[in-house]
Amino acid sequence: MQETLTSKHLELLNLSPFQRILLTTDGTLTQILEAYLLEKIQLVKLSEKVVRITKSIPALDLDIGVQVIERKILLQGKISLNNFIYAESIIVPERLDNTLNSKLMESQEPMGRLWLEHKLEIFKEIIDSAIETSEDLSDYFNIARKDKILSRTYRVFSNKKPVIMITEKFPKSYFIKRV
Repeated sequence: MQETLTSKHLELLNLSPFQRILLTTDGTLTQILEAYLLEKIQLVKLSEKVVRITKSIPALDLDIGVQVIERKILLQGKISLNNFIYAESIIVPERLDNTLNSKLMESQEPMGRLWLEHKLEIFKEIIDSAIETSEDLSDYFNIARKDKILSRTYRVFSNKKPVIMITEKFPKSYFIKRV
């Protein structure tokens, strides 16, 4: 069950300052995590596949049948090997440069680093923040299935077109105290 941050069930005041930053900033999460954790972050791809969508995705202005890349990853500490963020992305390859598309599919670099490397001009718009039970994601974070996770979903625009939608999730028990 998902509850939005504006819901009476979750008060932003009940979150740590860093949790609020992660949920509301439009900055590159990898760099923010590295600065906070004092550890390099690496990407672990869980899955990545090209599919034709079976229902429209209004947030990306996509109709049924459009080809997209569905990607699921973890942002993990390079030394600690702790998983800090789980993310799901829907990427519209026809709206991105071919070189960037290739790098997305072939590399182990987080998207934020690829955007910088390719000097992609982007605009991010947060469209949702939520709290829900971790369920199947619990194994990635070594928490109970009933434990809560926080998330944000945002759209990435390039050339005034939505090109990517990303949902990032992390346990509510993370980022409470200074590390």
